[in-house]
Amino acid sequence: MPKNLEVKVNSILERNKRVESDKAWETSKARRLVLAVATYVVVWFFLIVINAPNPELAALVPAGAFLLQQYSLPFLKDWWVEKVHKAKPVKKC
Repeated sequence: MPKNLEVKVNSILERNKRVESDKAWETSKARRLVLAVATYVVVWFFLIVINAPNPELAALVPAGAFLLQQYSLPFLKDWWVEKVHKAKPVKKC
């Protein structure tokens, strides 16, 4: 195999590893948990700053809504792909 071709193949393989890692992170439960906790902390801090009642409890609402949305989206996506996307005719160039 020519040196230039080998370099290109190795570059593609490295890119594929990065893409797989990025996809694994995007779909991981760890990412969802980190974002939910970050949402809770930011909202909790904001509620304290504006002197809202029960900021610890109130901050659970957006964090919980985020998690609910994250876990319901795959079902909605599957439904959309099955019912809407597949029903559209394929455009030919």
